[in-house]
Amino acid sequence: MAVAVQAQWDTLSAQFAHIAEQADRFVVVVHGGSRISASGILWRSGIVVTANHMLRRTGEYEVRVWDKSSRKAALIGRDPGTDLAILQMEGLTSDIVQLGNAGELRVGQVVMAIGRSTLGDLSASTGIIARLGDSWQTWRGGRIDSLLRPDVTLYRGQSGSALVDSGARVLGMNTSALARSAVITIPNTTVDRVVDEILQHGGVFRPYLGLAMQPIAIPPELKAKLKLQFETALMVMQVEASSPSAEVGIMLGDVIVGIAGEPIEGIEQIQRALSSSRRGDSIDIAYVRGGQLASAKVKLADRPRN
Repeated sequence: MAVAVQAQWDTLSAQFAHIAEQADRFVVVVHGGSRISASGILWRSGIVVTANHMLRRTGEYEVRVWDKSSRKAALIGRDPGTDLAILQMEGLTSDIVQLGNAGELRVGQVVMAIGRSTLGDLSASTGIIARLGDSWQTWRGGRIDSLLRPDVTLYRGQSGSALVDSGARVLGMNTSALARSAVITIPNTTVDRVVDEILQHGGVFRPYLGLAMQPIAIPPELKAKLKLQFETALMVMQVEASSPSAEVGIMLGDVIVGIAGEPIEGIEQIQRALSSSRRGDSIDIAYVRGGQLASAKVKLADRPRN
């Protein structure tokens, strides 16, 4: 029995070591002006993604790759909302990482976080998928396509590391900056979207309406008059000057009852509708003014950046 158990353990250990070895070619270390380096992922040929919060605004970055050689890299964009920074590295082309399907993950599935130490040595920790969830808004204002929380340890310098499955397929980038005392993995679909936005437009689109709203109970007589099938809506408490909503005439006191053809009962529906929008999109808003139902098509704009 002991021999059989040892054989199983040796087989499992060899499989874990093989996963780490496969990741060796696309996991790098990024020196970004801080005493603590970050890990990074060679996402595309010459393109490195890493944890934004680990980079200082020095403008000079160095990336060390699998053969311990170092190359200069230029920052081409940041998205603090998803804690992603995108670097362009000089003098290196590489195979594109093989991406896994985060949508097929199950709670309890074994995964591995793989990064590099400051000296460039490979580092890894193994755990399970602790929690999965829907699209969510980070406290920094970014949109994550789906909540992916692994129960893994991020050692010193492992923010920006890759979360991989049993085939060394990358599920996303790990960060410790988006949840208190927990690791969050930015899914590969989100990373791809942010990389595309930054490469094409220099930044990530943050659609906004320019409204401050408060949930209210719909008066029974208004509900009956307009044949509304829900109990609450959103009253406009403030309209930002020159905002998308101001441009179409939405006013203080209007009651928002629908967006994109769906009834509105809370702020969450607004956030979900905006999170799926792209540059140039317009969105239909249904509202009540003076007891009458009205609608407006709002052309979404990028949220001003301070």
